[in-house]
Amino acid sequence: MLNSLSNYFHKKQRLRLVALLTTPVLWLVVAYLGALAMLLVTAFFTIDNFTGNVIQEFNLGNFQDMLTDAAYKNVVLRTLGIAISVTFLCSVLAIPMAFYMAKIARPHSQKILVALVLTPLWASYLVKIYAWRTMLEPGSGVLDWLLAPIGIHSPGFGGPAIIIGLSYLWLPYMILPIYAGLERLPNNLLDASGDLGAHNFYTFRKVILPLIFPSLVAGSMFTFSLSLGDYITAQIIGGKLQMLGNVVYQNFSINLPFAATIAMIPVSIMALYLYLVRRTGALASM
Repeated sequence: MLNSLSNYFHKKQRLRLVALLTTPVLWLVVAYLGALAMLLVTAFFTIDNFTGNVIQEFNLGNFQDMLTDAAYKNVVLRTLGIAISVTFLCSVLAIPMAFYMAKIARPHSQKILVALVLTPLWASYLVKIYAWRTMLEPGSGVLDWLLAPIGIHSPGFGGPAIIIGLSYLWLPYMILPIYAGLERLPNNLLDASGDLGAHNFYTFRKVILPLIFPSLVAGSMFTFSLSLGDYITAQIIGGKLQMLGNVVYQNFSINLPFAATIAMIPVSIMALYLYLVRRTGALASM
């Protein structure tokens, strides 16, 4: 009797949980996956150059133009290089910061440091980028004012400025996963490595890095994908350089099918990246 009642209540709880999850899953399928499917379909359409109307007929012309035009190839390579550079720079900066927060700072200070890392996320995206514009301004920017006495000048607007701006924007997304991974790392592993005579760099390379690799991958998903699809930073501090997002933005109102074709590039790159990450097994250990 008791077992029957218990099974009944467990079954009722499972049904209630399924009902609660149905709405967000349905929303994900319709709003996100449905939008991606429509984007892919639109990429195979063309546009009437005279009327500007979309011609809903299957055509590979957009893909042919994208693959044969050297300008678009350069934009793809430039965007990919910037995204990789931002991810690498964020990793280099985030690991020591997260290690200090998780293993060196006092327990009551860790919450304060986490809050300080999160604080930039509360500020407006545009405010932060325009702040960097004033700092990077050649000749009159803050960086020139501070560094000119020692013979160093601001990089100005362009590729390096985009990398700096995006690294500043997405750095918290790299710090927090690594911090969470280091917080779960047992201190006795570090003590044992030191007792066995391992130097700090050897301990980092052989003990710490393999254990926080899943956290590093999780952070890279944010920094890489967000940098790959960004276009506002390139508009404000990129000078004449364009990223894939800029090409999509410029073609959206005049040639929607071609804009959809270009938009499929970062989606495809991220799909390939997630596939490679899955092959490493990092997602399974998260």
